[in-house]
Amino acid sequence: MLLLSGIDRVALAMLLSRYGLNLTLIAPEELIPGSYWGESEAGLEGDRLYARLDTPVHSVLHEASHYICMTPERRSGLDRDAGGDDLEECGVCYLQVMLADALPGVGSERLMSDMDTWGYSFRLGNTRAWFGSDAEDARAWLMEHGVLDARNQLTGHLRIDRSR
Repeated sequence: MLLLSGIDRVALAMLLSRYGLNLTLIAPEELIPGSYWGESEAGLEGDRLYARLDTPVHSVLHEASHYICMTPERRSGLDRDAGGDDLEECGVCYLQVMLADALPGVGSERLMSDMDTWGYSFRLGNTRAWFGSDAEDARAWLMEHGVLDARNQLTGHLRIDRSR
């Protein structure tokens, strides 16, 4: 499992800052504020993403993706539980894989392997199969909300609510 201690944290902080999200490192063995799962899993409170050096990278990217994909109303009151529906959760999982490719030394292949090890579950049995052949709805959702562009590239924008 790739941990935060094993990657370029400056590159991660810069990537997250594109979305208005601030990476805040917590001392070893301290409880992580806003962590939904507890233990070493990343936490969200407002525009802060909390993590320790033993936090898995997939957890940091998953929580960052929740922040990026949620509505502005949910984002303004964010404290631990990102909420959202099943399709948004699929968008979150897809986005975390895309964000992994934007980080030196991480990449989508490593991240998908770690997601499988952690226990993410997909209809086709693993993250790679889902991402490659069963995630069109997630990709379309991200495009509809302005997170990915028509070329399937990151826009650097938070979710846009086009239903208004």
